[in-house]
Amino acid sequence: MNLKNIHNVYFVGIGGIGMSALARYFKANGKNIAGYDKTQTAITNDLEALRIAIHFEDAVANIPKEFLSKENTLVVYTPAIPKNHLEFNFLKDEGFIILKRAEILGKITENTFCLAVAGTHGKTTTSSILGHIMQPSKATSFLGGIAENYNSNLILGEDEISVVEADEFDRSFLQLSPNIACITSMDADHLDIYGAHEELIKSFNDFSGKVSNKMIVAKGLQIPGLTYAIDEDADYKAFNLKIEKGKYIFDVKTPNDVVQDIELSLPGKHNVMNALVALAMANEYGVSLEIIKSQLSSFKGVQRRFSYKINTEELVLIDDYAHHPTEIKAVQDSIREMYPDEKVLAIFQPHLFSRTKDFVDDFAVELSKFDELFLLDIYPAREMPIEGVHSEWLLNKIELKNKKLISKENVIKEIRKTPSKIVVMIGAGDIGVLINDVVKELKNKGIS
Repeated sequence: MNLKNIHNVYFVGIGGIGMSALARYFKANGKNIAGYDKTQTAITNDLEALRIAIHFEDAVANIPKEFLSKENTLVVYTPAIPKNHLEFNFLKDEGFIILKRAEILGKITENTFCLAVAGTHGKTTTSSILGHIMQPSKATSFLGGIAENYNSNLILGEDEISVVEADEFDRSFLQLSPNIACITSMDADHLDIYGAHEELIKSFNDFSGKVSNKMIVAKGLQIPGLTYAIDEDADYKAFNLKIEKGKYIFDVKTPNDVVQDIELSLPGKHNVMNALVALAMANEYGVSLEIIKSQLSSFKGVQRRFSYKINTEELVLIDDYAHHPTEIKAVQDSIREMYPDEKVLAIFQPHLFSRTKDFVDDFAVELSKFDELFLLDIYPAREMPIEGVHSEWLLNKIELKNKKLISKENVIKEIRKTPSKIVVMIGAGDIGVLINDVVKELKNKGIS
């Protein structure tokens, strides 16, 4: 299939972060775009502003007539849609060309020089940093989050270089054709797909085997390639870290050079690691260290990755996508580094019954490190409930005096009562929408 010959692209699940980036890309390339999603969001509003037709009721009659031509229409879908989805099953039964989002990225990367970012944590931030570094080289970057510099999950360039997230979910990254790639981490995750951690690691090995030019891995991962680390011997080494005026300042040793006084505005050493591997990938491609240093200093971050929503003397409200114990630890470490003397309230919405079940003890350990915890119900996403797996079960394992279950409706009321100055709302479900209501209400009450 030649993408250039396709006139119409119809997205089933167009509001997803990865799907919407593809919709933007095809729209910018002159295709007719339409789609379905179950919920209206800021992302779907932005797509509609680009004159993309979107509907929110799963009904075949809602598919625009011009998209019912099999010869001219490509259907793209997300694996998150349910098996009984009416539109998807109609399009499949009618014999339309139907591809997963990952397969489309695979088609795009076949014809570009592809820089792919893999790992169970850090993909979105790393690929966003890398996309920003590669923007002067006219790379097109498909991101899993909204980059603040561009207010978009697509950095549109030309068609010779691509930057993509290599997603391990559903083994999607095996569809890609990477030239330079990195692996940031291989912690156990998506065990509903893989069954065992060993199978997940095997898939990362399979991915590394697809990389044609250079593989770059965090030191300690058992994958061959160039290594990167902080204050350890590695091919790419960050050292002399210090914090000045809320920014990291550090030096980097590459295989051939040393670059000094790199500035990074993102909190947390994990983000220094993300910036370091983005630097390494761009350097291996051939971008000058001067350009890399300049781009790192101007990178503003990614929405829902330690994003400040309110930052005043009386309240700091932070929004973060963390939904795995390792990511929660990174958020906790960053907050303690930035605010060592303040009490911290975490409001956490677990994501997926299976993930909660698989990592319940690890979640309990990390959530116990906050001073205060409000726990919301599990966000099910694509899953049906699992007997015995619920937020109360998790709460009982958390060794913290100040903890309780609350409903989404009571979040604002409970925040008003907390003695904690620092509040962090974390999770990958609709807590990312809820926080906007929280911010609006608190600002209306004079907290801004």
